[in-house]
Amino acid sequence: MNDHPREEGAAQDAAPEPEHVPEVWTGRARNRLQWPMASLGAGCLALGIVLAVQTASSYSGAPLVMSVVGCVAAGLLMLFGTLAFVSVEVRVDSEALEVRCGHAGLPRRRIPLRQVVGAHRAPVVTPRQWGGWGYRWRPELGTGVIVRRGEGVVLTLGDGRVFTVTVDDAEAAVRVIRQRLSVLPPGANGTTTASA
Repeated sequence: MNDHPREEGAAQDAAPEPEHVPEVWTGRARNRLQWPMASLGAGCLALGIVLAVQTASSYSGAPLVMSVVGCVAAGLLMLFGTLAFVSVEVRVDSEALEVRCGHAGLPRRRIPLRQVVGAHRAPVVTPRQWGGWGYRWRPELGTGVIVRRGEGVVLTLGDGRVFTVTVDDAEAAVRVIRQRLSVLPPGANGTTTASA
């Protein structure tokens, strides 16, 4: 019992609307657990400066120099090493996927989409799998930018290498990358087509 009879073929003629893919997709991932390590690095740096200023006139010699240099070096390594990987920003446009780390955007990696042959979402990427946070390389996993535990995008490149990055909403990134790959001309991304 229909109040509005449906025209025959109306449902068949209506094609599903194509999914909207943004011109530029951006995503981020943050790791708040690295802030305490950065604070510890700042404390070591401050201790080295205090040692150098307050004890320079009363003490001299190798122990003082080693203490100051050790504190300053450890502080700088911890401070900049953690701040560089406290966040990651991923940007996918019509030409490439670009990854920028930290507040300064360094290190940076740009992968042209013509080099990508596949993309998928990894539901769980952990620092333990990769040996810690940061820009990592593992023989069995490839290269990765790991800033926290969670989902990530895994790219397979035309030369067989693999690149992984942790990012929020990895499924949307994979969808955009796959859409971009589908409009590339055959053979543009290192794949070959069989000729008849």
